[in-house]
Amino acid sequence: MDFNFSWIIIVVASIIGLWIILYFIPIGLWFTALLSGVRISLLQLILMRWRKVPPTVIVRSMIEAHKAGLSKIMRDALEAHYLAGGHVEQVVHALVSANKANIDLSYNMATAIDLAGRDVLEAVKMSVNPKVINTPPVTAVAKDGIQLIAKARVTVRASIKQLVGGAGEETVLARVGEGIVSSIGSADSHKEVLENPDFISRIVLEKGLDAGTAFEILSIDVADIDIGKNIGAVLQMDQANADKNIAQAKAEERRAMAVATEQEMKAKAQEARAKVIEAEVEIPLAMADAFRSGNLGIMDYYKFKNIEADTTMRDSISKGTKGKGRGPSKEDNDKK
Repeated sequence: MDFNFSWIIIVVASIIGLWIILYFIPIGLWFTALLSGVRISLLQLILMRWRKVPPTVIVRSMIEAHKAGLSKIMRDALEAHYLAGGHVEQVVHALVSANKANIDLSYNMATAIDLAGRDVLEAVKMSVNPKVINTPPVTAVAKDGIQLIAKARVTVRASIKQLVGGAGEETVLARVGEGIVSSIGSADSHKEVLENPDFISRIVLEKGLDAGTAFEILSIDVADIDIGKNIGAVLQMDQANADKNIAQAKAEERRAMAVATEQEMKAKAQEARAKVIEAEVEIPLAMADAFRSGNLGIMDYYKFKNIEADTTMRDSISKGTKGKGRGPSKEDNDKK
């Protein structure tokens, strides 16, 4: 029993040891590269493991490049790109595709594009097969005040030389939208735009909107144009409402001033009546004082009363009523 158990341990240890040896000494991978015509020493494959570089990725990329006729790609360059955080296999795929499509793409340019965060293989594919970008609805107003809502399809092709440092799709869409707004806004009537949609495409293409971007605009096709609101009429209505509100505010201000003036006049009139009443209250006192001092006689007093009665009668006649004069009252006699 002990003998069998020890043999099992020896076999397992041998298998593990063989796996470790084959892992650090990839003989199978070296033999594959040799059969493919790629010369790489077994020592370099061992050192790749110590440098934390997967030999499988490097060897496969070298075999692909060698079979595609790209013999200038060296092992050290591939290892350096991997250590820099790049995608080695994707770069090699892009170089092979560009070579087959007669696109001028060097290894340094491809690695720079990859390290810049762009998909270099997708860029090569877009150079061969242009991409169509649909713009969101763009709203613009013609000179006659009619709102138009346009949608366009932008056909773009990747510009390999501008991929590093060039603007992306968002910038292209923003510039195209700006061009659509400008072209519609320069039209005298919305009917001109509806009759000739290519008017928008022609003006937008003439602006050279792809400058400084990673794409080359091949065409701009207006897919749909819808009529929106009558912005001119809406603005006129808003202006009329604003003028009306201003006029009402000014009228309310004048009315408030008139009410304040009226209240002030009423207050002054009440103050004047109060002074008159106060003066009238002092008249009997002054007459009594005149009687005591001898400055006013009884005949003068009766003349005063007759004049007062005559005045009252005239007031009654002027108001359409029959005035009646009255003589001295009992209270007047008592005062005498």
